[in-house]
Amino acid sequence: MKCPKCNNMDTKVIDSRTIENGQTIRRRRECEFCNNRFTTFERRGTTELLVIKKDGTKEMYDRQKLKKAILLSFAKRNIDKEQLENIINNLESQRSNDGNEITSLQIGEDILRVLKEIDPVAYVRFASVYRSFNNFDDFKKLID
Repeated sequence: MKCPKCNNMDTKVIDSRTIENGQTIRRRRECEFCNNRFTTFERRGTTELLVIKKDGTKEMYDRQKLKKAILLSFAKRNIDKEQLENIINNLESQRSNDGNEITSLQIGEDILRVLKEIDPVAYVRFASVYRSFNNFDDFKKLID
């Protein structure tokens, strides 16, 4: 692992532990050249997952894109980083059992289901973008 401070390739692991319900390994490392300490995270790759968009095109699954969308729905609201990672990890685990393709519609519905249980405001925010609300009546129908 390359040191982020001096780019030296010789680093050693000081501490290692599993987090996020065993889905991720957190490693504390130290550079053997400059003694800089830094943290790395290792998680199972999901690069084989393809997302089928509404127009039928396919693209590789992007964890960061999903994370950004969820974070936007929690703007100026409290969400624990570990809780966010657990949400994404649980959704990825479900998907990996279902095969290597998923529709963007299914991803959106899965997120809505989880957000509805966690935070009603984040749920409405995500739904308004995901379902392309155009007017107040769309919000009213969702809330009712």
